[in-house]
Amino acid sequence: MADSSSITIRRARRDDVGTIVAMLADDHLGAARERLEEPLPPSYFRAFEAVDRDPNIQLVVAESSDGAVVGCLQLCILPGLSSQGASRALIEDVRVASHCRSRGIGEQMVRWAVTEARARDCRLVELLTHHTRVDAQRFYARLGFQASHAGMVLRF
Repeated sequence: MADSSSITIRRARRDDVGTIVAMLADDHLGAARERLEEPLPPSYFRAFEAVDRDPNIQLVVAESSDGAVVGCLQLCILPGLSSQGASRALIEDVRVASHCRSRGIGEQMVRWAVTEARARDCRLVELLTHHTRVDAQRFYARLGFQASHAGMVLRF
C-alpha cells in the first residue's frame, strides 16, 4: 500500500489517462460527469494532448514505488493583470485512489503544487472544491487554504 513516503510525483503520460479518469469518476459527482467505458472516449485523449502541450498546465500523477498511479492533480498557471500583473496558480482535480486515502498522498501532491507555483512566481494559489465535499474542505483548510470566494458555474 502506497503512502506519501513511497510516491513520486511525475508528469502524467498518455497511458495514465484511464487511471486518471477512473479516479475522477470515483465519487457521486465524478460518476455523473465521467464516462468509464472500454475503450475510453477519444475526447479524453484529445484533452490530454491539449493539456500536455500547454506550458502553463501541468497534469501530474503520484506514482507508488511499484509503478501504480495512486493520485493526480492539475496545476494551471494563469497570468493576469490583477494584483499588479501577478500570476496565480489554480489547482484542479486533486484525487487519490480510494484504497490509498488518508496516507498523506494528497497532502504531498498539494504541497508539490504550491512549491511549483512559488517557483513560477505566482502570488497566490487558488482551488475550488464542491460545497458538498466537506472532508476536502477540511483537508485544504488544514493545509492553510482559506475560504474566500463563492464559485459559480455555467455548464453547456
